[in-house]
Amino acid sequence: SLFVGMVLLLTLNLPLAPVWAKLLRIPRPYLYAGILFFAAVGAYAVGGEALDLVILLVIGLVGLGMRRYGLPVLPAVIGVILGPAAEQQLRRALQISDGSVTGLVNTPFSIAVYAIVAVIVAWPLVHRLVVVRGRNNRKEEKEKEESGTVSGG
Repeated sequence: SLFVGMVLLLTLNLPLAPVWAKLLRIPRPYLYAGILFFAAVGAYAVGGEALDLVILLVIGLVGLGMRRYGLPVLPAVIGVILGPAAEQQLRRALQISDGSVTGLVNTPFSIAVYAIVAVIVAWPLVHRLVVVRGRNNRKEEKEKEESGTVSGG
């Protein structure tokens, strides 16, 4: 059970905490190589196909690009983990509604949830646009004031 697992983790990790701390002294290239090795072995072991290793490589390159350009990686990781379950539930919902997409928005609760999600997704973009417009308006006002004082004086 979960309780037994937690007790085992506690009894193993407390005495081994210094060992885990020493792992941080391993040079990063060696640490990354070990992580890559175990990730590749795990990806291959799950499906037993070489395509899984290609997918691992592509996802790794996407993550590297995201990190290089300052994009958060965690949402992509969560999407990769939860994506298959979400697709399965979407298929079930579409089967229940006989393939009709309107079955996904037929209750006020679902409409409210979709509206909240839309606001959460759109908020950073809208906020950024408002801030940029405010800055531009302030710059224009400042330029008008400066040009008005220069031409008037």
